[in-house]
Amino acid sequence: MTTLEIGLLYGGFTLLVMFSGMPIAFSLGLVATVFMIFFMPPAALDTVTQNVYEEMSAITLLSIPLFILKGAAIGRSPAGRDLYSALHVWMSRIPGGLGIANIFACALFAAMAGSSPATCSAIGSAGIPEMRKRGYPGGFAAGLIAAGGTLGILLPPSITMILYAVASEQSLGKLFLAGIGPALLLVVLFALYAAWRYSSEARKAHATHAKGGAHSVLLDKERYTLSQKFGALPRVLPFVILLTGVMIALYGGFATPSETAGLGAILALLLIAAIYNTWRPRQLEPIFVNTIRESTMLMMIIGMSLFYSYVMSYLHISQSVAEWIVAQHLSRWVLLAAILVLVVVLGFFLPPVSIILMTAPIILPPLRAAGFDLVWFGVVMTIVMEMGLIHPPVGLNIFVIKNIAPDIPLGDVIWGVMPFVVLMALAIVVLCFAPGIALWLPDAVITTTR
Repeated sequence: MTTLEIGLLYGGFTLLVMFSGMPIAFSLGLVATVFMIFFMPPAALDTVTQNVYEEMSAITLLSIPLFILKGAAIGRSPAGRDLYSALHVWMSRIPGGLGIANIFACALFAAMAGSSPATCSAIGSAGIPEMRKRGYPGGFAAGLIAAGGTLGILLPPSITMILYAVASEQSLGKLFLAGIGPALLLVVLFALYAAWRYSSEARKAHATHAKGGAHSVLLDKERYTLSQKFGALPRVLPFVILLTGVMIALYGGFATPSETAGLGAILALLLIAAIYNTWRPRQLEPIFVNTIRESTMLMMIIGMSLFYSYVMSYLHISQSVAEWIVAQHLSRWVLLAAILVLVVVLGFFLPPVSIILMTAPIILPPLRAAGFDLVWFGVVMTIVMEMGLIHPPVGLNIFVIKNIAPDIPLGDVIWGVMPFVVLMALAIVVLCFAPGIALWLPDAVITTTR
């Protein structure tokens, strides 16, 4: 069989197995093993376990379970609720301040926990009821939290970026730094939309009331004293200090990503013990069980995805596809647009982990040949995958929101997140015209440390 025929068979069989309902890790492992049996030397079967182990032995991957432990410790404590409450108190006088506080709380919590579902759950469980109690439409409140939660895969410690660093052989420190500028851009865009939408809803409520309609709680103003504002800070500041310390340790060159992850996990456990009195075995058990469960699932997907990519490379499928793309002599922007559309489509069915590891051997060589900076592309690709977390049919954050706010109709949640999908697309366009938003900080830090 020709490489083209094998490649089409490989892709078709992959889709068939995935749509059968088999878990992603086992689907990829099964496809890779079957093609190894039929198209590779018999002796190759003896090396399956060795290949999977070698693909997973990158020292950078060691940081993933440790970052998950750090996120689980913070996510299963009241830290998210306290962070949200503190920001709400300080921003209560800003138009739409409650919605903006939720966006900022999601960004800060995402930077501490590194998990989109954990961010949605921790901030949304407190933020959505408070917003609805104050007159925010259910879809708008759900959209704010779902979109804010996506920042968990863009802000460090992003597991998605760790895997992209491994797949693309780029500096993890540069990738983490490159994600900060675009994340701040998204926070600003989300906050501006929240303020505009609040003002629009407030005008409608005021007009209805002026015509003799019912008074909306959206028009009520809250005032907090200075003592109340400062009283909200003590439980939040230690976690902000933890975030700052981890950043300094990583970017200052004082520790490797794995060491930083370990340090962050230990400090997070110490903080929840000191602040929330969470130290007894029965209190810590859910944290460790969740860490083991999520780490095992993720590492299985990583191992099988890398094994899948290894077989695809051995059969010369990925190289042939990459060479074919280069041979088309597409303009660099058409090439980028086509690849991003591919990522969007894959986001309908696959999690970011699988998308990165499965597509990297195919899409990165043409992008490198076209002159794109792979660190910059990693950020852009991450934002596209963020969109996959909130757009149907498989948007994970949509179902997390539906779980914590089951009385909000699914249709309202979906329509509530669509403006944020548009804002993410706008951010990608801005990054194409101004790549320095992503690259300025890593370049500045590297220049300073030389």
